[in-house]
Amino acid sequence: MSDFSNNRRSILKATAGAAAASLGVGSMVFSPLANAQTMSFKPEKGAKLRVLRWSRFVQGDIDAYMANVKKFSETTGIEVRVDNEGWEDVRPKAAVAANTGAGPDIILSTNDDADLYPDKLLDVTDLADYLGRKYGGWYPAGEAFMRPDGKKWIGLPLGASGSLIVYRESMVKAAGFDTFPKNTDDFLKLYKALKDKGTPGGMALGNATGDSTWTNWLIWAFGGKLVDKSNKVVIDSPETLKALEYGKELYANFIPGTLSWLDPNNNKAFLDGQISVTNNGISIYYAAKNSPDPKLKEMAADINHAVFPIGPVGVPTESHLFFNQMIMKYTKYPQASKEFLRFMMEKPQFDAWLEGGGGYVAQPLRAYEANPVWTADPKNTPYRDSVKNLRPGGYDGKLGYASAGAAADFIIPNMVAEAASGAKTPKEAAERAQKRAERYYKV
Repeated sequence: MSDFSNNRRSILKATAGAAAASLGVGSMVFSPLANAQTMSFKPEKGAKLRVLRWSRFVQGDIDAYMANVKKFSETTGIEVRVDNEGWEDVRPKAAVAANTGAGPDIILSTNDDADLYPDKLLDVTDLADYLGRKYGGWYPAGEAFMRPDGKKWIGLPLGASGSLIVYRESMVKAAGFDTFPKNTDDFLKLYKALKDKGTPGGMALGNATGDSTWTNWLIWAFGGKLVDKSNKVVIDSPETLKALEYGKELYANFIPGTLSWLDPNNNKAFLDGQISVTNNGISIYYAAKNSPDPKLKEMAADINHAVFPIGPVGVPTESHLFFNQMIMKYTKYPQASKEFLRFMMEKPQFDAWLEGGGGYVAQPLRAYEANPVWTADPKNTPYRDSVKNLRPGGYDGKLGYASAGAAADFIIPNMVAEAASGAKTPKEAAERAQKRAERYYKV
């Protein structure tokens, strides 16, 4: 687990009776059964909901999600329209909706987008507290993203798509490695050996919402960070320069073209047999395993997963794509919206969704670690702890508008791309990133 997680305060546990006493009743109804507390919100008369969410990379994700939506509508009589958009499209559409006060009632977006417009979001503290008590507590990273002031929840964590190493076992062994490297020195040696063998690797260096998160790992692995604990921008540092020098060596062994890669590109390159190693969610393995193409099924048997190697800092520095669930304050149906999120996060629905996605999204609540999807196939297991071990992109400071803006502006990925490609020296790239980040953190 990352040092970020270790330093977070422990989550308090309470009995169902205490939960009922502290939250009261009002629009919420609690069961008298101490071990089976329940909550429900009374939807507004004539409520209709519109949900905007990121588009699937795994078909089973959307199939299971829509099955749960249908179940909700059948249970409540509430019509729900779900619009699917690419990650890069959800962010600007969510910002427009927040600023204009019109659009979807509920938005499923990424990372700390919620911190761009927290005053435009419905307070869901009652719902978050209930779910946390019932399902073993939220992981610290989820709290950091969705409860930035430590008190009010501005949305609910949905989970994270783990950014892990996806690799071809046969090609890694042919390059001289019986097991996947566990440190950055051996990781670089592997990339060099793979290139020499004609089976190179590659990772996205374009403005990829999910797959460019490996650049956070790179900077943190060498001790660099965007800001310190007081939110002072410190990215132009000796540690960052060491990371960028390493990144330049690593990039020299990438397959050509990664500077323009967005989230779909490495999936395609891997499944086409162009690369042997990349970072990704479980979607590459899922696609190969479930493909009717016998060649891809054969490839699936050769695919495996590993966590990112540990760098000179000596601790894991995992960066994953976090997913949130936001209810917009302008909604005409706040109670119906809360009831929808409650329903979707309860065990019968959430378990089915996790399994449907085949491990593409890791849970934000501890109780769901026991979902069978994580042990049904040993290759799924590394993705289970993605939220548990997640270090937010705004490390080592407090999340908020500045961290959200810096992440949305791809400051870290751009810095790494500039230095790795030689477009700028590592020092020039770090200086530019420092100035760009300071514009956000001075607001």
